[in-house]
Amino acid sequence: MTIALILQGKGSEVLTVDCATPVRDAVTLLAERKIGAVPVLRAGRVAGIMSERDIIYCLKSDGAAVLDWPVEKIMTAPAITVEPTGDILGALSLMTKRRIRHLPVVEGEALVGLVSIGDLVKFRMDKIEAEAEAMLNYIQSV
Repeated sequence: MTIALILQGKGSEVLTVDCATPVRDAVTLLAERKIGAVPVLRAGRVAGIMSERDIIYCLKSDGAAVLDWPVEKIMTAPAITVEPTGDILGALSLMTKRRIRHLPVVEGEALVGLVSIGDLVKFRMDKIEAEAEAMLNYIQSV
């Protein structure tokens, strides 16, 4: 089970922002699209990721002035990424250990998707349910 399977189901559209984007604009994007994080690109490559947590921590320490800063000043960098060929359980383990909720999916240096911990857990639960149903059907047919 690879990350590519999840991207096939959810699609590979990824909203991104540039390093120079004002935090205020990135916050608007997160709110309008109801998402928790956005990859930050520099020259087309993933430079970091900006999440709700990054915004909250900076607002607490530096106040509303952070809204006028460029995203690169508050993003988490470097971004922890996975490849499409990466194992789903490995990605879940990585997210748990690093206490992160979003992983940009990169192939070479190109961003090809984004998976959340929710995406991974849902995929895993669907697989477990399918296996349980198959086992039940087998037992009933014997």
